[in-house]
Amino acid sequence: MATYLITGVAGFIGSSLARAVLAQGDKVRGVDNFATGRSENLDEILERIDLRTVDVLDLDAIQEASKGVDFVLHQAAIPSVPRSVLDPVGSNAANVDGTVNVLVAARDQKVRRVIYAASSSAYGDTPSLPKQEDMFPNPISPYAVAKLAGEYYMSSFYRCYGLETVSLRYFNIFGPRQDPTSPYSGVLAKFISLMLHGEQPTIFGDGEQSRDFTFVDNAVSANLLACRAPRDQVCGRVFNVATGRRASLKETFAILKTITGFQGEVKFGPKRAGDVTHSIADISRSQSHLGYKPLVDFKEGLHKTVDWYRSEMRPVVTPPSPVAS
Repeated sequence: MATYLITGVAGFIGSSLARAVLAQGDKVRGVDNFATGRSENLDEILERIDLRTVDVLDLDAIQEASKGVDFVLHQAAIPSVPRSVLDPVGSNAANVDGTVNVLVAARDQKVRRVIYAASSSAYGDTPSLPKQEDMFPNPISPYAVAKLAGEYYMSSFYRCYGLETVSLRYFNIFGPRQDPTSPYSGVLAKFISLMLHGEQPTIFGDGEQSRDFTFVDNAVSANLLACRAPRDQVCGRVFNVATGRRASLKETFAILKTITGFQGEVKFGPKRAGDVTHSIADISRSQSHLGYKPLVDFKEGLHKTVDWYRSEMRPVVTPPSPVAS
């Protein structure tokens, strides 16, 4: 039985990973500072995991959490382009300094392998599609720069110290338990929540921008495959985690109208600084080296996600009418 340390365990990806690790019969130790994670994401598994309220910037606490650990699934981050534009210092601290702390602790505690949640934002807005791992990176936002720096640190710790590391470049992960109330949450979480409540969503830009939207189960699968893949095939390397297909925001809105039953139309706002126009992944390296394949396609993922958000909606309670005296 292996022990997995999941950083950012209360996030929607981290909590999904925790459930998957438990399902395969292994142990979960989770750390989170709850800056963006939500304790309710762990409610039904809380008794089965070793949860610690820890910030990845606290090296001593991360050292302690890494003792006796076989695998680290490093998800902790401030995952927001707009927030990094507003606060590059804070974004860098969480996403770069925190990652270095995780690596130092993993090295010192003899962890077998570290899997890192990298980001497709590293590719930037280069016109070449699909995005291949060997393309020269062109990060636009401070967030993208920080996540790319994390990749380089992963590779360097493998080369310098022999610590096994794998970086997974996530492409627009979405799914249940993603917080729609945060101003920095993913576009699909916001769209679905608003539309289920009959409220008008906003597209920033003309709506023609496209994304390789990837359901969270695919990211979970990639992480677990990366833990088991042969060292000489994967360590010190970067892999795309996506579906190999893309949809524009206009197309996505139209699909969600059908699924949610929303009767309104979308409104448009100005394009946001740091946003990439088009993104689609080449997943051939992940398929050949990790044995990865998308388990859930985009439309099925949307249905699953809408069903979850609908199940979480609180009924509107109408107060009783006052009784005339």
